[in-house]
Amino acid sequence: MSWGTELWDQFDNLEKHTQWGIDVLEKYIKFVKERTEIELSYAKQLRNLSKKYQPKKNSKEEEEYRYTSTRAFLATLNEMNDYAGQHEVISENMTSLITAELTRYVQELKQERKSHFHDGRKAQQHIETCWKQLEASKRRFERDCKEADRAQQYFEKMDADINVTKADVEKARQQAQLRHQMAEDSKAEYSSTLQKFNSEQHEHYYTHIPNIFQKIQEMEERRIVRIGESMKTFAEVDRQVIPIIGKCLDEITKAAESVDHKNDSQMVIEAFKSGFEPPGDVDFEDFTQPMKRTVSESSLSNSRGDGKSEPKFSSKSKGKLWPFIKKNKPPPPPPASASPSAVPNGPQSPKQQKEPLSHRFNEFMTSKPKIHCFRSLKRGLSLKLGAGPEDFSNLPPEQRRKKLQQKVDELNRDIQKEMDSRDALTKMKDVYIKNPQMGDAASVDHRLAELGQNIEKLRLEVQKFEGWLAEVEGRLPARTEQPRRQSGVYEAQNPSGVNSCAQDRESPDGSYTEEQSQETEMKVPATDFDDEFDDEEPLPTIGTCKALYTFEGQNEGTISVAEGEMLYVIEEDKGDGWTRIRRNEDEEGYVPTSYVEVYLDKNAKDVHKPLQKISE
Repeated sequence: MSWGTELWDQFDNLEKHTQWGIDVLEKYIKFVKERTEIELSYAKQLRNLSKKYQPKKNSKEEEEYRYTSTRAFLATLNEMNDYAGQHEVISENMTSLITAELTRYVQELKQERKSHFHDGRKAQQHIETCWKQLEASKRRFERDCKEADRAQQYFEKMDADINVTKADVEKARQQAQLRHQMAEDSKAEYSSTLQKFNSEQHEHYYTHIPNIFQKIQEMEERRIVRIGESMKTFAEVDRQVIPIIGKCLDEITKAAESVDHKNDSQMVIEAFKSGFEPPGDVDFEDFTQPMKRTVSESSLSNSRGDGKSEPKFSSKSKGKLWPFIKKNKPPPPPPASASPSAVPNGPQSPKQQKEPLSHRFNEFMTSKPKIHCFRSLKRGLSLKLGAGPEDFSNLPPEQRRKKLQQKVDELNRDIQKEMDSRDALTKMKDVYIKNPQMGDAASVDHRLAELGQNIEKLRLEVQKFEGWLAEVEGRLPARTEQPRRQSGVYEAQNPSGVNSCAQDRESPDGSYTEEQSQETEMKVPATDFDDEFDDEEPLPTIGTCKALYTFEGQNEGTISVAEGEMLYVIEEDKGDGWTRIRRNEDEEGYVPTSYVEVYLDKNAKDVHKPLQKISE
C-alpha cells in the first residue's frame, strides 16, 4: 500500500490532506496549552484558598488550632497546598514534554512538507515541458506533411499542363522534393521526441512521483505517530502525579481520623477551667428578726453565740464588687443650685422614704457580703481591657497557673538560647587566643558580658515567676474539697481559703465572680477580711478636692465630709452626679459632685498620706 502507486494522480488532494494534518497538530498543541493554563489557574486558586483559611500569626485564630478538629483542618489546608503543587507539575510537564516538543516538530514538518511538494511540482513541470515539446514536434510534422502534399499536387498539375514551360515544371518538381524531405525530417524529429516523452513520462509516474509521494506518506505517518505519542504522554503526565495526589488525600483522611472529640473536650476544660470550687447552698435569711444595719456594705448582724454585733467591715472594701455587678451608687444628688440647707440631714418623711422597688432590690443585693476573687476592681476590669498585670493575678487560679507556667517555659528557652550564644562566643574566643591571626579575642568580651547580664536578668525573671507559680499551686484547692459555703468550721480552719477567693462564679460575659452565703460569712471574723485587703493596692488618686458644703453620707456607698475638708479624688463624675473620693486608705465613698471642688492632678500626693482639714 503506497501513495505513489495508488494515488499517483492525487497530487493536489495529498497537498490539502497534509496541510489538514498540520492544522490538526497545531489544534492539539493549542488544546494542551489551554489545559496547562487551566492547571496553573486551578493550582493558583487552590493555593489562594489554602492561604485564605490559614491561621494568622499572633492572632486568636492561631490559638484555636490546638484542638484536634482544627489541627485536622489545618492539615487539610497544607495538603491542599501540596495538591495544588501537583497540578503545577502537570502544567510544567505538559508544557515541556508536549507543547514545546510539538511546536518544534510542527516547524520541522512544515519545512519537510514544503520540500517534498516542491520536488513534486518540479517533476510535474518537467513532464509538462516534455509534453509541450512533443506537441510542438507533432504539429511541425503535420504541417510539413501538408506542405509536401500541396507541393506534390502542384508539380503534378504543372507537369500535365502543355502550356507550362519545361523550366516551370522542373522548378515545381524540385519544390515538391524539398517539401517531402522536410516532412521526413519532421517525422524523424517527432518520432524521437515521442520516444523521449514516453521515457520521461514512464520515469515520472513510476519513479519520481512514487518516490515523492512515498516520502510524503512517511512524513504523514510520522505526524500521526507523533500526535499519538503526545496523547499518551498527556495521560502519563497525569498518571505520574496520581500517587502523590493519593498521598495527599491519604494524609487528609489520616488527619480526619485523628480527630478526637474526647481530647477536644478535655482541652476545653484545660482552657477555661478556673480552679475554683462551685458555691454551696445559700442560707435562708430571716428578715423577721430585728437586724442592726450599718452604713458599710456588710450589713448583716453577727450570728455568733456570744450575741455580739457583727464587726463592721472597713469601707475600703467598698467598690471591690464582682466585675459584672455594678456598684450600687447613692440616689441622684441634689441640683448644684440647691443650697446645703435644702438637703435635710435628719430623718426623711414617709413620702421621701418611699423608694422604687428596683432601687430597694439593688440595695438588698449590694448589702450582701462579698468575697472578692480579684485583688481589686481595677484588676478585674483589666481582664476585659486586655492589659493584665505581670503576675496574671486578674485570671482565675487554674488559668493563672497555666500562664505562669508558659512564661517560665518561655524564659527558660530564652536562657538556653543565650547560653548557647555564650558557649559559641567562648569557643570563638578560644580559637582567637590559639590563633591570633584569625581575630582579636578581646573583641568578644563585651558581647560575653552582655550575654552574662542577660542570662542573669532572665534567671531573676524565672525566679520571680516561679515564686508566683508556687504561690498559685499552693492555693489551688484539691479536687476532693467540699464547697466552702457548706461549712463555717472549714473556713475557720483554712483562713487562706477566704483570702484566695475560693467561691467563684462565671458571669455570662466571661468574667469570674463569687458570692458567699450569709451563714459562712457570719462565722468568719471581720479581721479575716481586714487581713485579706491589707496588701491590696488602693485605687490610684487622680487629684484632690475641697468640700464646699457639709455632707452626711447616710446612704450606702456614700461618705460624710465636712465643709472645707480636703480629700483625694479616685474616680471622676461619670455623668451621674457623683464623685468617688478617699479620706485615707480605710475610708472612701461617693459624694455629690456639686458639693466639692475638684482639682485633677496626675501627680497627686500619696494615697496613704492624710490631708488636713482646711476651713474656708
